[in-house]
Amino acid sequence: MRLTTKGRFAVTALLDIAIRHGGGPVALADISERQRISLSYLEQLFSKLRQRKLVDSVRGPGGGYCLAKGLDEVSVADIILAVDEPIDSTQCGGKENCLGDSKCMTHDLWTKLNEIIFDYLGNVTLERLVEEQSQRELQREQAVVV
Repeated sequence: MRLTTKGRFAVTALLDIAIRHGGGPVALADISERQRISLSYLEQLFSKLRQRKLVDSVRGPGGGYCLAKGLDEVSVADIILAVDEPIDSTQCGGKENCLGDSKCMTHDLWTKLNEIIFDYLGNVTLERLVEEQSQRELQREQAVVV
Protein backbone atom coordinates (compact mmCIF):
# COMPACT_ATOMS: atom_id res chain seq x y z
CA MET A 1 0.00 0.00 0.00
CA ARG A 2 1.24 3.44 -0.85
CA LEU A 3 -0.12 6.17 1.39
CA THR A 4 0.45 9.56 -0.21
CA THR A 5 0.86 12.89 1.53
CA LYS A 6 -2.85 13.50 1.02
CA GLY A 7 -3.80 10.77 3.48
CA ARG A 8 -0.95 11.51 5.89
CA PHE A 9 -1.67 15.23 5.98
CA ALA A 10 -5.41 14.69 6.44
CA VAL A 11 -4.81 12.43 9.45
CA THR A 12 -2.25 14.86 10.89
CA ALA A 13 -4.58 17.85 10.47
CA LEU A 14 -7.54 16.09 12.06
CA LEU A 15 -5.37 14.91 14.94
CA ASP A 16 -4.30 18.54 15.43
CA ILE A 17 -7.98 19.52 15.70
CA ALA A 18 -8.77 16.53 17.91
CA ILE A 19 -6.05 17.51 20.40
CA ARG A 20 -7.75 20.91 20.71
CA HIS A 21 -11.25 19.38 20.81
CA GLY A 22 -13.65 21.41 22.91
CA GLY A 23 -11.57 24.59 22.64
CA GLY A 24 -13.52 26.06 19.74
CA PRO A 25 -12.86 26.08 16.00
CA VAL A 26 -9.29 25.69 14.80
CA ALA A 27 -8.07 27.89 11.95
CA LEU A 28 -6.40 26.16 9.02
CA ALA A 29 -3.65 28.80 9.15
CA ASP A 30 -2.81 27.62 12.68
CA ILE A 31 -2.72 23.97 11.61
CA SER A 32 -0.60 24.96 8.62
CA GLU A 33 1.93 26.69 10.86
CA ARG A 34 2.06 23.99 13.56
CA GLN A 35 2.24 21.04 11.18
CA ARG A 36 4.13 22.72 8.32
CA ILE A 37 1.49 21.84 5.75
CA SER A 38 0.67 24.22 2.92
CA LEU A 39 -2.46 26.25 3.67
CA SER A 40 -3.80 25.81 0.13
CA TYR A 41 -3.29 22.04 0.41
CA LEU A 42 -5.18 22.01 3.73
CA GLU A 43 -8.02 23.95 2.13
CA GLN A 44 -8.36 21.27 -0.55
CA LEU A 45 -8.30 18.47 2.03
CA PHE A 46 -10.80 20.16 4.32
CA SER A 47 -13.22 20.69 1.47
CA LYS A 48 -13.36 16.89 1.11
CA LEU A 49 -13.42 16.30 4.87
CA ARG A 50 -16.37 18.69 5.18
CA GLN A 51 -18.21 17.02 2.29
CA ARG A 52 -17.79 13.67 4.06
CA LYS A 53 -19.12 15.25 7.27
CA LEU A 54 -15.98 14.64 9.32
CA VAL A 55 -15.55 18.35 10.08
CA ASP A 56 -17.79 21.38 10.41
CA SER A 57 -16.70 24.86 9.41
CA VAL A 58 -17.40 28.02 11.38
CA ARG A 59 -17.23 31.33 9.53
CA GLY A 60 -16.25 34.73 10.77
CA PRO A 61 -13.82 35.99 13.42
CA GLY A 62 -12.67 33.11 15.58
CA GLY A 63 -13.86 30.70 12.91
CA GLY A 64 -12.21 27.59 11.62
CA TYR A 65 -12.93 23.90 11.75
CA CYS A 66 -14.08 21.51 14.42
CA LEU A 67 -14.89 17.81 14.39
CA ALA A 68 -18.39 16.90 13.28
CA LYS A 69 -18.30 13.63 15.24
CA GLY A 70 -16.94 12.40 18.54
CA LEU A 71 -13.27 11.45 18.82
CA ASP A 72 -14.28 7.83 19.26
CA GLU A 73 -16.37 7.90 16.07
CA VAL A 74 -13.67 8.91 13.59
CA SER A 75 -11.13 6.31 12.47
CA VAL A 76 -7.96 6.78 10.50
CA ALA A 77 -9.58 4.74 7.70
CA ASP A 78 -12.52 7.20 7.65
CA ILE A 79 -10.13 10.11 7.21
CA ILE A 80 -8.04 8.47 4.51
CA LEU A 81 -11.11 7.40 2.53
CA ALA A 82 -12.67 10.86 2.90
CA VAL A 83 -9.80 12.45 0.97
CA ASP A 84 -10.10 9.82 -1.77
CA GLU A 85 -6.95 8.00 -0.76
CA PRO A 86 -7.22 4.35 -1.82
CA ILE A 87 -6.18 1.72 0.69
CA ASP A 88 -4.98 -0.77 -1.88
CA SER A 89 -1.73 -2.66 -2.28
CA THR A 90 -2.75 -4.59 -5.40
CA GLN A 91 -1.15 -3.64 -8.69
CA CYS A 92 -4.52 -3.62 -10.44
CA GLY A 93 -6.55 -1.52 -8.02
CA GLY A 94 -8.59 -4.57 -7.05
CA LYS A 95 -9.88 -5.13 -10.60
CA GLU A 96 -8.26 -8.57 -10.88
CA ASN A 97 -6.70 -7.69 -14.24
CA CYS A 98 -3.08 -7.48 -13.06
CA LEU A 99 -2.01 -10.07 -15.61
CA GLY A 100 -3.80 -8.98 -18.75
CA ASP A 101 -7.42 -9.93 -18.15
CA SER A 102 -6.76 -12.24 -15.21
CA LYS A 103 -5.36 -11.80 -11.74
CA CYS A 104 -1.71 -12.40 -10.98
CA MET A 105 -0.40 -15.17 -8.72
CA THR A 106 -0.01 -12.84 -5.73
CA HIS A 107 -3.28 -10.93 -6.12
CA ASP A 108 -4.96 -12.73 -3.20
CA LEU A 109 -1.94 -12.04 -0.97
CA TRP A 110 -2.20 -8.27 -1.61
CA THR A 111 -5.97 -8.34 -1.27
CA LYS A 112 -5.63 -9.96 2.16
CA LEU A 113 -3.04 -7.35 3.14
CA ASN A 114 -5.53 -4.63 2.11
CA GLU A 115 -8.12 -6.18 4.44
CA ILE A 116 -5.67 -6.33 7.35
CA ILE A 117 -4.53 -2.72 6.82
CA PHE A 118 -8.10 -1.47 6.46
CA ASP A 119 -9.21 -3.35 9.60
CA TYR A 120 -6.28 -1.94 11.57
CA LEU A 121 -6.81 1.66 10.39
CA GLY A 122 -10.55 1.26 10.97
CA ASN A 123 -9.86 0.40 14.60
CA VAL A 124 -7.53 3.34 15.27
CA THR A 125 -9.69 6.30 16.31
CA LEU A 126 -8.83 9.92 16.87
CA GLU A 127 -9.55 9.30 20.54
CA ARG A 128 -6.79 6.68 20.65
CA LEU A 129 -4.34 8.93 18.80
CA VAL A 130 -5.06 11.84 21.17
CA GLU A 131 -4.48 9.56 24.18
CA GLU A 132 -1.19 8.31 22.72
CA GLN A 133 -0.08 11.88 21.99
CA SER A 134 -0.95 12.92 25.55
CA GLN A 135 1.10 10.04 26.94
CA ARG A 136 4.09 11.07 24.79
CA GLU A 137 3.83 14.65 26.05
CA LEU A 138 3.66 13.45 29.65
CA GLN A 139 6.74 11.26 29.13
CA ARG A 140 8.64 14.22 27.60
CA GLU A 141 7.71 16.43 30.55
CA GLN A 142 8.82 13.78 33.02
CA ALA A 143 12.12 13.30 31.17
CA VAL A 144 12.81 17.05 31.42
CA VAL A 145 12.12 17.07 35.18
CA VAL A 146 14.51 14.16 35.82
